[in-house]
Amino acid sequence: MPFPLKLQQHKALPGKTALDALEHWIALLPAADFEQTCGTLPYGDFILRVCRRTDKPQRDRSPVVLNLPNGIASQLSVAGAGDKTSAFDLLTLARRLVADPLRGGPSEIGIVIAGFHGAEAKRMAEALLAAVLAAIAEMPRYKRSRQERQALKLVRLYGAEPKDGFQRTFAEAEGNNLARYLTGLPPNALTPRLYRKRVAVLAKENGWRMEFLDTRALAQKKAGAFLAVAQGSPEPDAGIIHLQYHPARKRERGGVTLVGKGICFDTGGVNLKPANFMLGMHKDMQGSAVALGTLLALTRLQVPFPVHCWMALATNHIGPRAYKPNDVVTASDGTTIEVINTDAEGRMVLADTLALASGEKPALIIDFATLTGSCKRALGNAYSGVFTNRPEYLPGLIAAGRDSGERVWPFPADEDYDEFLESTVADTKQCHEEGIADHIVAARFLQRFVKHDIPWIHVDLSSGTHKGGLAHVPSDITGFGVRFALNLLLDKKLIG
Repeated sequence: MPFPLKLQQHKALPGKTALDALEHWIALLPAADFEQTCGTLPYGDFILRVCRRTDKPQRDRSPVVLNLPNGIASQLSVAGAGDKTSAFDLLTLARRLVADPLRGGPSEIGIVIAGFHGAEAKRMAEALLAAVLAAIAEMPRYKRSRQERQALKLVRLYGAEPKDGFQRTFAEAEGNNLARYLTGLPPNALTPRLYRKRVAVLAKENGWRMEFLDTRALAQKKAGAFLAVAQGSPEPDAGIIHLQYHPARKRERGGVTLVGKGICFDTGGVNLKPANFMLGMHKDMQGSAVALGTLLALTRLQVPFPVHCWMALATNHIGPRAYKPNDVVTASDGTTIEVINTDAEGRMVLADTLALASGEKPALIIDFATLTGSCKRALGNAYSGVFTNRPEYLPGLIAAGRDSGERVWPFPADEDYDEFLESTVADTKQCHEEGIADHIVAARFLQRFVKHDIPWIHVDLSSGTHKGGLAHVPSDITGFGVRFALNLLLDKKLIG
């Protein structure tokens, strides 16, 4: 849902009267000129005396929280940043800055951007607004005794007044929050059938065309890779959702296709996961939620190019009908696949989804998936891995991660990795028996199903969860990918 939040912008800094009118304030000042800039604010001498007791504002990332000596003891969270502060560090600082002022659930807060000008002032303000929007987002809660907090209704912003009113920040935040909320739902509240119902509501609200390919339709398309995973489910609710956004000025060519892995729960199948590895496996659908959130953000911005979104929804069940190691199945493009490990189900459902999505011949395909543990072992969970069939995209992918604050790092995807997929009975193995370089091998497997030489980017969401939050996002579930994708499409203009 759109944020029921009003943003009031002021180019000038607040006076004493304005500062006394609110109980909760956030201020961001230049770390290099912190003391001088502090003197330009009401109660500046007092703020400076408190801050001098620590060097936190000069060190970035560490806000000072104090009460102003006015009649209502307004709380101020203040820190310093610099023009060389990276987007990730700035967003991390913003998350920490907004935490205390928002903890009590105020209906109004004030933000002060002092000592910055032009584009740099907008950058500072955008980071703080993004952190506020991420912090106030509702996540699934099922506790009987929980304290209801009132909604934040107004943000008064001083020191920055961009003409666009931060429209993109609101759109990105709405997409990210949707991805996080869906990912946080427990598995019994987000089965493929229930997921599809939620998407249908969103499609109606946003004017998207929606098609659902159920298992019967997929059988007609001979999508045996997807159906192998789905066949173990006691309920035949698996399928592929296809959503379409078209701009007001219809342009059929040159659009982008988003693809997401939507495994609503992953037991590992016949290759059953140990109990501790099965916890959290309801979040294995996060790739589909990120694809959906990106579609929502692009729709809110009314981008001038078509956007298709394909969501592969299934559950990897254990049972008498579940697929098995050494099964040979045939994908919708005719490729025969020898199953090696039923816990590598994500690449199976994505294989058919990518092949079907390629039929639209978009200008670009981006897929999102919590695909491999090996990517997380390689990078940790502060970065996500990226792969592409266009090596010339690599500098732009790194730059999009750096500029958006959702950092990515590319891995090689050379043809000689295909030796790990050689099968004696089928066209390809699903994965390698020993899991050697599995994130790379998985990307090589997926690339087989991207047809017509379409440019393709695969995002392995190793930072889909990060304990304590990541960048501006305060929840363990990060919704990583929406800001990255929008930077790639709108700033790097990857589709022209």
